[in-house]
Order: sequence, then structure tokens, then C-alpha cells
Amino acid sequence: MRDAEESKTSLYQDVATTKRKGFLPDIPQPSYMPPEPVGIADMASMFGVTHRTLHFYEEKEIISSRRAGLMRIYSHHDVRRMAVVNFCREIGIPVATIQDIMQKLADAPSQAEADAIFQNVLNARKSELAGEISSVRRQIQQISDVLVTDDSGSEADTLTGGDVQLDTLERKCLELMAEGYAPVRLARTLGISGDELQKLEARVMQKVSANNRFQAVAKAFMLGVISSDRQPAEQE
Repeated sequence: MRDAEESKTSLYQDVATTKRKGFLPDIPQPSYMPPEPVGIADMASMFGVTHRTLHFYEEKEIISSRRAGLMRIYSHHDVRRMAVVNFCREIGIPVATIQDIMQKLADAPSQAEADAIFQNVLNARKSELAGEISSVRRQIQQISDVLVTDDSGSEADTLTGGDVQLDTLERKCLELMAEGYAPVRLARTLGISGDELQKLEARVMQKVSANNRFQAVAKAFMLGVISSDRQPAEQE
């Protein structure tokens, strides 16, 4: 009985500590929120990550968990923090930067201040992506110019846009890859598992004669399989 009371007291203390971690921006949450406490298996499933990834985030003090016996458990506040972390990872923000972001959010004196901090983060990342897109397009054009004027024609004659036959799912996958979708978000958007996505990407890369997903996108642009004026996806 005493152990149960101590465990209950510890849980309340942990929840109180969690609530002091600051304000969080309004980020889309998982469609299903299990009741508290949330087990690590549910946490991993909601965000399409592994237990190891969650452990890594805890080591970096980005998220936190409590113990129920041998199992890690999370509060709904932890889930909301993980939603912010997962969103940042999906738009390509490094873990070290996410650590800084989460600390700033934890120190924010109000919700308005936390929202302003996150809006600045999003605007900065959007500018970075725009610069990367511009650079990639310029590089693709430079490659295209050389291929067109190359008398040997060895590369240009090997594969043409007409040779690339993609089914609907393969084309959608390639287009989302070109828009910068991370694997986890790509699998979720296409409604397939991580293993199925790997097989799908392998088929796409084989059809465009590419060695990796980035080369596949570049070749698809050059061959006209997808349009080079595609815009980056709007974040959910």
C-alpha cells in the first residue's frame, strides 16, 4: 500500500514538473491520443519512430519520460512536445538546433512569446529551403546544359523521359521526394509502412537509373519526368 502511494505521489510530482516545461506552439497532434500514462510503444507508433529514437531524444533532454516498473511512460504534455520535435525533424531541422528551440520554448514567459519564437524558426527554415531549391535548380540546369552540348551523347542517349514508366504510386512517391518529404512523413502520406517505402523508392531509383533518392530527383528533373518548377510542400 505504501509503495502504491509513493508511486502515485511520484507520478503527480512528475506531472507537475512536466507542466513547468513551458509553452508549446500549436502543432498538429496525432489523430488518436491514448489515455495517460502513454506507453513507449504507443508513443513510438503515433510518430512513426523507434524506441531507440525516443531514447536518443531523452538523452538529448528534448523530451522526457517516467518509469512504471521497467517501462517508460509519457504524459500528454510529453506527447505534445514530441509533436513539436517530430515536426522540426520532418522539415529538416538538426537535433542540436531543436535542443535550442525547445529550451527557448521552455523559457518563454507566455504563449504569445512561444508562438513568436516558433514562427521565427519556421521563417528561417523556409528561407533556407528556398535557397537550397534555388541552388539545386541552378545545378540541374548546369548539368542539363553540359548534357545537351556533349557530342558523345553517352549519358543523354542512355535514358530518356519516355523510357521511364512509373505507375501512379511511384510517380507520387517521386514527386513527394522532390518536395523534400522525409521518409517517415512520406510513408505516412502514402499510407504504407517503412519497409514498403524502401521497396517503392528502390523501384523508383531503378527506373530512373539512380543510386540514391537525391540522384533520383535530380535525374527526374533532367528527364522531364517531373517538373522542375514544383514548389515545396506546405507544412501541415
